[in-house]
Amino acid sequence: MEEVFGYAPRYLMATDGNCIRGVLPLFLVKNFIMGKVLISSPFAVYGGILAETPEAKQAMGEQAMKLGRELGVEHIELRNAHPEQVLGVPNVSRYVTFTREVTPDEDAILAEPTSKKRRNTVRKALKADFSIRIQHSDYRAFEDLHSRTLRRLGTPNFPPRLFPALLANFGGAVDIREVVLENKVVAASMNFFFRDQMHTYYAASDPRYLALVPNDYMYYEHLRWAGKNGYRTFDFGRSKLGTGTADYKRHWGATMRELPYEILLVKRKEVPNYSPQNPKFQLAIKIWQQLPLPVTRALGPQLVKLFP
Repeated sequence: MEEVFGYAPRYLMATDGNCIRGVLPLFLVKNFIMGKVLISSPFAVYGGILAETPEAKQAMGEQAMKLGRELGVEHIELRNAHPEQVLGVPNVSRYVTFTREVTPDEDAILAEPTSKKRRNTVRKALKADFSIRIQHSDYRAFEDLHSRTLRRLGTPNFPPRLFPALLANFGGAVDIREVVLENKVVAASMNFFFRDQMHTYYAASDPRYLALVPNDYMYYEHLRWAGKNGYRTFDFGRSKLGTGTADYKRHWGATMRELPYEILLVKRKEVPNYSPQNPKFQLAIKIWQQLPLPVTRALGPQLVKLFP
């Protein structure tokens, strides 16, 4: 975040003697849209306080507010993954996440609770001549597909250098997986690995091949590979409530969990809404979808930085 976007880290840590009892990753973001804010964490699905005790959590919450007042921020955004992280009352009910337990038994992937609809589309995908190619440094095909996908959605694309920065800084804890058909990348994902979890964080596909359902092949292969390689949980990632992507993940038999995001008001009096679902952004989204791809690729990195 610091290297690519210039956001200044302001980490907090709670200690008891020589023991670390909690951490809170915060980044200071400043721009003319949001003003000055502290976010845990920018462009992340999960964030917020990680604490061993309620006392450590409370101490870091109080210190975060003190830091916010000292810096003169509008608000502090905590992207909590679990209710145990919440300081007060969750006040952003917009996002859900989906996880599924995996085992070495690949036949279990298409059994219940996977829906009949998803089982049929996966079987269709398996009949195509797809293969998986894993990349640890070459991000170009993935970035190309991802920027095209974001344009279709009306969302600014990331700076291309974000992806090599992630690959370099996370080392063996991240990879890119390409779905290849006749030597052409038709879908791709960037995946993170932590303890016993595999998390598909970014994903994209070529709409010209959607009839062959490469996305279903990709997720089936991810679930199969994760189970065979000792992972216990597959994380499909965050979606907005009531969207097609949320419905898609639910059909994989994944458990849906609401994300209790929390905004602590400092100077600001009301909770802001910078979500693309905000009606104020609908005209801008429609215009963005009509712009030529070279234009969105050039402007996207500057715009996306405003909405972390």
